[in-house]
Amino acid sequence: MALPAPLHGIVPPVCTPLDPQGEVDAASLTRLVNHLVDGGVHGLFALGSTSEVAYLTDAQRATALETVVRAADGRVPVLAGVIDTTTHRVTGHARAAAALGADALVATAPFYTRTHPRETAAHFRRIRAAVDLPLFAYDIPVAVHSKLSAALVRELAEDGTLAGLKDSSGDEGGLRRLLVALGGRTGRRSGPVPGFSVLTGSELTADAALLAGADGVVPGIGNVDPAAYVRLYDAARAGDWNAAAAEQERLAALFALVDVGPEADMGRSSSALGAFKAALRLLGVIVHGATAAPQLPLSAESVAEVGRLLTAAGLPPVR
Repeated sequence: MALPAPLHGIVPPVCTPLDPQGEVDAASLTRLVNHLVDGGVHGLFALGSTSEVAYLTDAQRATALETVVRAADGRVPVLAGVIDTTTHRVTGHARAAAALGADALVATAPFYTRTHPRETAAHFRRIRAAVDLPLFAYDIPVAVHSKLSAALVRELAEDGTLAGLKDSSGDEGGLRRLLVALGGRTGRRSGPVPGFSVLTGSELTADAALLAGADGVVPGIGNVDPAAYVRLYDAARAGDWNAAAAEQERLAALFALVDVGPEADMGRSSSALGAFKAALRLLGVIVHGATAAPQLPLSAESVAEVGRLLTAAGLPPVR
């Protein structure tokens, strides 16, 4: 479907349910897409970090994206992550995503290699030239070890390379400077880059980002409670910042589930993604809570804590 300009609202990065053999569970993924769309989300981001894209084979990526596109059925736009190390590999993923019906693409800067900003700019321009779909940059320096500067983002926005940015840098000051560089909160749509979308990936400060002028939120925990982020966004759009803050505080309490896995026993990715999937299983949305190897599974005690946090948030487990 046509992508609104700017893309706005709640666009969760869709988890990829797996079966015990580590293959994509298409039936569970279809239920998850319906859970998200029924929750009122404005778009879906398949094959992002929360989707465990780095762990999936090309065939599994294709199965996951095809399932999301089919289940969405044109009700909301589907953004496809085309994340990989180098330009050649990313453009291959981009062509595959376009063939499977994605409405837009999401790419990081190149990684593993040491890349200069001019090379990063060329990377995004080549992706955009290769596939005629809106392209979003994904700024996640913790994973790719380079930060997209506000000047570079504005340059690529002004020349039409980028349609938007997902900011997962954790740099709230940098996000605010970027928003100012793009025209600021007041009158942004008539600013220097009209139609460019800025989405925050920070679940805990979504209300603050929206107040600063961000267009939307890409919340991993939005898989679990999409309707809450939609309520937060709607309150922000209405200027009811007290209601937005109240919803944000409730979600901040629920976000504690990302740390249920003991830090001494497992990585933070294993804990967070395992918790999202455990929550979705307890809520009856997906069948298995498996994460991709070599991530470690949550213990029974950690899953029980996920259940307690769901109950405290008013989302009692159904199984």
